[in-house]
Order: sequence, then C-alpha cells, then structure tokens
Amino acid sequence: MDQSYPPRAGDGTRYDEDDGNVPEGDTVFALARRLDSAMRGRVLTHGELRVPAHATADLADRTVLEHVTHGKHLLTRLSGDLTLHTHLRMQGSWTVSREGKWLPRSVMPDVRVVLRTEGPAAYGVRLPVVELIRTGDEDQAVGYLGPDPLRTDWDATEAARRLSADPGRALVAALLDQRCVAGFGNLWVNELCFLRGHFPWTPVSDVDLGALLKLGARALTHSATVPGAMQVTTGNKRKGEQHWVAGRAGRPCLRCGTTILVVDEVPNDPERRRTWWCPHCQPEPANSPRP
Repeated sequence: MDQSYPPRAGDGTRYDEDDGNVPEGDTVFALARRLDSAMRGRVLTHGELRVPAHATADLADRTVLEHVTHGKHLLTRLSGDLTLHTHLRMQGSWTVSREGKWLPRSVMPDVRVVLRTEGPAAYGVRLPVVELIRTGDEDQAVGYLGPDPLRTDWDATEAARRLSADPGRALVAALLDQRCVAGFGNLWVNELCFLRGHFPWTPVSDVDLGALLKLGARALTHSATVPGAMQVTTGNKRKGEQHWVAGRAGRPCLRCGTTILVVDEVPNDPERRRTWWCPHCQPEPANSPRP
C-alpha cells in the first residue's frame, strides 16, 4: 500500500487536533528516517524535479546517500556532491511507493519531485521549496538556522543565547523564530509554554530558558523516535485529548478545567498560526507584551 507522510499535512485547513501531524521538526525527522529506510543506498533510475529552476536536471544514475534534517528542512544527499533541499511548509508531503506501484494520475500534476529506483520510489507532492545545491554549499540553504534538538550537534547554550538576544521579546515569538531554535513549530511552542506554566507573551528575560529547552529537546526527541508518540503531548492518544492547549479553544483545560483561550498571532498569516493557553495554568504577568 502506498503511504503518504506526514498524514494530512497539506490539506490547507486551519490546524486543530484533528489535522494529524503538523510539519514540525519531529515530523520531518521521522520523514527522513522513513525515506532513508526506503531509498538509502539505492541508485535512481529516474530523478526529476518539476520546478522551473531545475526542470532540466536529470538525477538518474545518482545514488541516494542519506536524508538529514535541520529543523523543518529536509536534505536529500546524492552522489556527486549534490543535495536536494526541500521544505514541506503547510501544504507539502512525501509519498513512498513499493516496487511496481505508481501514484494515481490525478495526483501527478501536484508532484514536484520524482525519485524512482528499481525498488521503491519517492514522490514529493506540492512541495513549496525544491532546490538543488552542491552538498558542500548546504549552509547557503540552512546555515541561518538555530540549533536543532534532534541533531547530534544540538547546543542548548547557543539556543538560549539566541533566544535571549532580545530580552523583551514575547516567548512564543522567540520560540517560533527558527533562527533561534530550529524545529519548534506552532504546536510545540504552545504545548511547551503550557507545560512550563508560561503565559505565551511572557518576556524571554523572565523565563528559565535552560529548563524550557531541556524539556523541549526531550519532548521533541520522544515524539520523533518513539513509535506512536508523534506529537502526543499529553500521553493520551484519545481524540481531543492528545494536546494540552493546541487546538482546544473553548474546551476545558485537561489539568484544571478552565476554558482554553486562543488568539490569532498574526492576521493574514499564510500558515495560520494561532496561540492557545490556559489562563489559570499560565497566568498573565503584569509586564507581558500581549498583542
């Protein structure tokens, strides 16, 4: 059976708890492991990039060396010092098919990357970022990103330094800034604020960043590597109870029963980021820069 990943990541709807795995650092990390399992070490019999900038690129006869991630960015390294850099954002997904299986014709117009081998094949669907670069030049694509908790070079001290560079900045905004920490998306930012008891717009200067980053790194790693744990922040897989606050506006807090509140973070934001919180478990400090 053909399988897509991440599930329902590109349906274009506003996020709530029913939208499956929102593309964040953990889902992209798990995607890389899945693609590695299917494609690593295999020679491409057909490699096509259906984007104007690389429409003439022919990746046939290149070997898939590995898939690595930095935050929400996926790097597919190929032989010959080439890297395919892609990003899912909110609408993209990857599908891996078994030998002899093909995508339905109705899906093919949305395919941006075709990587076929004599065995499995991988298709990048509706990917908003498709870039072919030299492997030695990967920093040009991802070098601006902050430390990533899922990478072996994770540096919590550097992440804390970047987060604290603007002491008055709201915590939720700083955590979403991939230049500070790479991999935390809207779901994890909201859940971490709840778990640490922080009002989302608390100035970063008032936060124990070391403790928050330690929890965030542990949670993201657990989500990415433990079967069945993907973005289940409460430990409860029951529908509507997988998250503490994200997607639960108007519902009772699972901890205290207070109604969860929500505001739109940025009007007309194409990614439709929203901020949820429990006013009892995350009390508002007097000096918070609330929007």
